[in-house]
Amino acid sequence: MMAHAQHMAGVLEPGAPGDDGPGRRSVRARLRAGLRRRRPWLVALLAVVLLGQMAAAMVTTAVRQTPTIDEPVYVATATDYLREHRLRYNPEHPPLGKLLIAAGVAVADPRYDPSYTGTQGEVGRHLLYESGNDPWRLMLWARLPVITLTLLFGLVVLAFARDVAGPAGGLVALALYAFSPDVIAHGSLATLDMPVTGFLLTSVWLVRRARHRPRLYLPLAGAALGAAVATKMSALPAVPVLMLLAVVSVWGARTGADRRRKVLLGLVGAAAVALVAVAVVWLAYLAVDPLLRFTPVEPVPAVHGLRGRLTGLLPLPGAYRAGMRVQFGLEDYPWQGFLFGHLYTGALWYYLPVALLVKTPLGSLALGAAGAVACVAVRRLRPAAPYLLVPPAVLLAAAMTGSRDFGTRYALFVPVFLAVAAAGALGRRRWARPLTGLLVLFVAVSSLRTFPYYLPYANEAFGGPERTHRLLHDSNVDWGQDLGRLADRLRQRYPGQRVWLVYKGSGVPSYYGIHASDPRKVPQDRVRGLLVVSDSAAAKARGRLAGLIRTSRPVDEVGHSITVYRR
Repeated sequence: MMAHAQHMAGVLEPGAPGDDGPGRRSVRARLRAGLRRRRPWLVALLAVVLLGQMAAAMVTTAVRQTPTIDEPVYVATATDYLREHRLRYNPEHPPLGKLLIAAGVAVADPRYDPSYTGTQGEVGRHLLYESGNDPWRLMLWARLPVITLTLLFGLVVLAFARDVAGPAGGLVALALYAFSPDVIAHGSLATLDMPVTGFLLTSVWLVRRARHRPRLYLPLAGAALGAAVATKMSALPAVPVLMLLAVVSVWGARTGADRRRKVLLGLVGAAAVALVAVAVVWLAYLAVDPLLRFTPVEPVPAVHGLRGRLTGLLPLPGAYRAGMRVQFGLEDYPWQGFLFGHLYTGALWYYLPVALLVKTPLGSLALGAAGAVACVAVRRLRPAAPYLLVPPAVLLAAAMTGSRDFGTRYALFVPVFLAVAAAGALGRRRWARPLTGLLVLFVAVSSLRTFPYYLPYANEAFGGPERTHRLLHDSNVDWGQDLGRLADRLRQRYPGQRVWLVYKGSGVPSYYGIHASDPRKVPQDRVRGLLVVSDSAAAKARGRLAGLIRTSRPVDEVGHSITVYRR
């Protein structure tokens, strides 16, 4: 006992290293040291938990949702890549994202008729519903590669944020990413929006790491950038941004070199990023057809003027340049948009920022904004500001010039980069960490409350997912994903009743047992029974359909995307 008392007295003796007066500092120092030793395991465990719940949410969503509007096109194109090795369908998007989807399609091994003629949408429906395949099974396998990629990109979020603000910041960023309803929604679909977002984030992270080892990381950044550009053409504005950031990284890495040499090496690094990116795009097309034959099933529009000349100068495959002309043709089309109850033709420049305010959790908005301010204001975080703030700002500005106001999926990179920037919100003040924890918890609760209806999510300030259809339309709310749920609802609650259906999507209602008529093709007084309308169709309703909705009584809703009326 005496020896133990003397030992404790020595530990708590004033003046010992770490002592703060009463002799407690050394004990605290030992506790902190113990925590630091355990921190890698704790960070790894929490990362596994966060990504595990995200995986469960995405797989559950993928299993329950019927094909969205774009998915059958991508799945049919991926199948054609596998079986026929030809560049025929969907030229407006490069092949890489669909080659990734093809990995799941290969496992499903669907029946496919390469001689079937029709548009790319018709080929997709034929593959899913008319070729003897099980669309539930085929779509799940097609979605699994995107789900896997989305989880891997979560590790990039963790690593990027950890580089900026340490392990705690990495976990904050990963939590915001893993609970993001938009990321979960689009990460569980066989579409291209989440893959291009993840590749862009990866390229920016690797360029930032090039501040320490440019020879290693700049080629890798170019490969990730090339993967983004080979997935969606909307990534093209990121090319000059990443080249500029490559110069910034080389400049920061060559602290001992003179200014002229640093500029020269920076330009070489930027060129290397661009050359590797171009090489990846060529490899994606060669992977489909080594002969690069391009036989589009639908006509490619001619593009004249400056856009046409610039497209012709790009050092990219002819099929890529043709896809750009298709995209320009789509941009010239007078699309209809819907924002806060207002139907309009054309585009509103502020549509995407407003839609992002609606569909991003409030806690993510607060932490992302605080982190962005901290990156500019705090000296130790300032070197990360160009990487975290410039790419999403440029990409968002480019997306805002588009003519298709169809959803936040066109700016999915914003909540992802915001999640990484939020790591900077931790700060060093005592109140910062508990407040950050509360906001992360708020995001988690908001996300879990919307399960499993992530696509129509809206945050609490705008009334939640049940009110999203009053504010936005298309892939923000109703992308055709709830046809299977509608079939279940009609069987369970309304057996044997007459159904009139206006469905906006790529699914085939009769396959799911929905036998309905189009109410727009008969006089209004003959429409009796249940009137079922996709919320995207209701948002744009005019004429006869608007009159039918106005004179009907809403009695039910399915997935916050389809409304059932009684007539």
